[in-house]
Amino acid sequence: MNVVRQLVQQTARQGKLSRAVPPARLCSTGVVGIQRLTHDNLKPSLLRSSTLRDAAQTRHLSSTESYKFEVINVQDEDDFKKRVLENDKPVIVDFHATWCGPCKLLGPRLEKLLSEENGKVIMAKVDIDENSDLAMEYGVRSVPTVMGMKDGKVQSQFVGLIDDDQIQTFVDKLIIS
Repeated sequence: MNVVRQLVQQTARQGKLSRAVPPARLCSTGVVGIQRLTHDNLKPSLLRSSTLRDAAQTRHLSSTESYKFEVINVQDEDDFKKRVLENDKPVIVDFHATWCGPCKLLGPRLEKLLSEENGKVIMAKVDIDENSDLAMEYGVRSVPTVMGMKDGKVQSQFVGLIDDDQIQTFVDKLIIS
C-alpha cells in the first residue's frame, strides 16, 4: 500500500495526473474509485479497483436473477446469537480476517454462490480480530473457516480455499439437512 500511495502522491505533486487522488481513497488493494489515471509511466491496469464495504450494516447483494439475499456482518456475541443462532434459515458463517489473502478470495465466491440460492440460506461474516471470543468459542484455528449452522448448531464446516463445486455441495447439504 505504501508504494502505491507514494507513487500516486508523488505523481500528483508533479502534476502528471489528470486529477489528484485524495489519500482517503487509497487502500491495501490499490486505488479505490478512480475512473482514469493518466501518466507517462503509470498504467491504469496496474491499479486495481475495489469497493469499500460498510461493516456495520447488513448488505443485500443482487444475483443475475436480481434476487436479493442477506449478508450479516456480525458485530458482537449478542448480535451473533440474535441474528445467527436464533435464525430460522440455515446460515453460512464465514470466519475471516481483513489481512487474510485467502479470505479475500473466498468471500466473493461464497457471496456469488449463495446469491443463486434464492434466499434459502443467509451468510454471516465474522471478523476474527474484532470478535476473537466468538472465534475461540467455535474453535477457529485458521482462516478462512466456514461453518454451516442450522437451528443454532454447527452442521458442517471447512477450512481454507476449496473449489466452487465443493462449496456448492457444502451449501446443498446444509439446505437439505
